[in-house]
Amino acid sequence: MSEGSTTSGTQPAAPTAARDAARAQQQRHPTDPFEAPGSEAETPKPGHGESTSEPASGHETETELEPALADPIADLAEAMKRPEQVDRTTPGSARDGVHDLERRLLGAERTMRRREMAAGAGVSLLSARKIWRALGFPNLGDEEVFFTTVDQDALKSILNMVREGTLTEETAISLTRSVGQMTDRMVVWQVEALVEDMVQNQKMSDPEARRNLVNLLPDIINPLEELLVYSWRRQLNAAVHRLVIRAETGLAASAEGRDGSEDDAPLPLARAVGFADLVSYTSLSRRMNERTLAQLVQRFESKCAEIISIGGGRLVKTIGDEVLFVAETPQAGAQISLAMSKEFAADELLPNTRVALVWGRVLSRLGDIYGPTVNLAARLTSLAEPGTVLTDELTASTLAGDDRFVLEPQEVTAVRGFGDVTPVRLAPGTGSGLVLD
Repeated sequence: MSEGSTTSGTQPAAPTAARDAARAQQQRHPTDPFEAPGSEAETPKPGHGESTSEPASGHETETELEPALADPIADLAEAMKRPEQVDRTTPGSARDGVHDLERRLLGAERTMRRREMAAGAGVSLLSARKIWRALGFPNLGDEEVFFTTVDQDALKSILNMVREGTLTEETAISLTRSVGQMTDRMVVWQVEALVEDMVQNQKMSDPEARRNLVNLLPDIINPLEELLVYSWRRQLNAAVHRLVIRAETGLAASAEGRDGSEDDAPLPLARAVGFADLVSYTSLSRRMNERTLAQLVQRFESKCAEIISIGGGRLVKTIGDEVLFVAETPQAGAQISLAMSKEFAADELLPNTRVALVWGRVLSRLGDIYGPTVNLAARLTSLAEPGTVLTDELTASTLAGDDRFVLEPQEVTAVRGFGDVTPVRLAPGTGSGLVLD
């Protein structure tokens, strides 16, 4: 009988080395909060040529070196993608600057490959990848030294909330994705704003500005980080106040006449949903150069954000020439809508807007809102004349009797998905409306 074979009813004399490793791993990490029992999870294990001890630094890895990169931005991008393969012949100042900036941004040196990272956090590679993909990390090979001890601590903090029962796996992934997507957009926005400032005010070319940004970032990392944490805490505090107010006043049940009462409504949140759309944006954009178009879009979004904030609403998203916002009450939404229409009519650099507002129920997910109320508001926007605000009959009925608003019913119109609808033109009544700085 050959070594390792068995007869019926008997067990092997000794498990294989692979089985020993798997059993040892299971003893170290008996439960994986992101794995269902029986799932074919990929167990953390050293990759080919790896050890579970601290790996060698990128300078000691024997790999084919790539050509030197003259642009520090490109050098940084390459370092982020494949830190082991940054060319040792890259000019010393550029190489040192990139690596110093990376150490400051990441908080530690890259020392771990993906399997070591997952094993150290006590989770399978499959589960770790769920978190990394939610954060927006790129696909990684087994040999890439990508992670730091800070990365491992962050992964453990997410996993611990699931292990302790504070969050479900699905919720943890969703919260992680919210951070990944929002910070990704924020970083792109900030980089482009800084580059644009250097191009306009320091008369640099675009490539020069992007190279110079590497030198500027060390001076602004801490202030931007502090601003991010401060803003997040303030926004969360404001959300808590809105929750308490709605719960105590019963405001959530006030979407009378639309989609049922609070107890039987198919969608949970009563909100005023508004759209603002720039008139003739497509034709204007074709006649503008890149810089002029960027200035127009930025001016439009900045003005919208300011008006919405002053009116107590929330800017949900911008899509080119269109802004979607919500407010807690139909009155607040109406004030915001009228202020937008007035401000853009008076702005010599921007075209007029079409604005629509609908009060009803919505579903809030992934930072966006969904439901028939949103769709109706979008349809009414396309029906509005430039410089006007439209709403529907039910929303108008909630505003009736308020002297701040004038309501003018329009002709019945067939609206796709909603049948015959009577749009109502919303105009300012008595009072000054929103007071803008």
